[in-house]
Amino acid sequence: MTSQDVDRPAPVATARRSKITPEREREFFDAVLDQIRECGYDAVTMEGVAASTRCSKSTLYRQWRTKPRFVAAALRSSRQARIARIDTGTLAGDLREAARCAAEWSPKDTALLQALGHAVTRDRELARALREALVDPELAALDRILRRGVERGEADAENPALEYVPAQIFGVLRVRPLLEGRNADPDYLVRFVEAAVLPALGLE
Repeated sequence: MTSQDVDRPAPVATARRSKITPEREREFFDAVLDQIRECGYDAVTMEGVAASTRCSKSTLYRQWRTKPRFVAAALRSSRQARIARIDTGTLAGDLREAARCAAEWSPKDTALLQALGHAVTRDRELARALREALVDPELAALDRILRRGVERGEADAENPALEYVPAQIFGVLRVRPLLEGRNADPDYLVRFVEAAVLPALGLE
């Protein structure tokens, strides 16, 4: 052994990520999110997800290292603005359709939000991933709907009610289960929009 060999730093071991197909990865992500909805975040384990998807737990650990990272990746993979493509030609029509769509997927999202409620207060990355997946895309899509209505002259840009439309629509989705013990279904949310949101914007 030469003096150069002694001085040379030892190689650093690096984690090897296994090659997982997009379809298999989607299966893992769906499994962990479904289990969180059903059992709660704390009850879900990497071992449990591995068993339900018939893989080794080492595969999940090798790919994502920890449960919070795994769940955060699963949340980000589910990011989508489900009201992004709505364009009925009128602001009132867009808001009714947005309400209908939002109410259709709300039960699954509400269950996930409730199941992750305490965990996200302890893990910033998890909280950020949750917001990126379930909140930001829908807020951005709704903002585009409102701006489009203003540009068409259907709503006054200075109307103070514009600022509160997202809180009204998404708020009632979260609050009705608490107040009445049931979800805001499409019919309920459309009626809410017609009774509370459209009049505030000067629409019918």
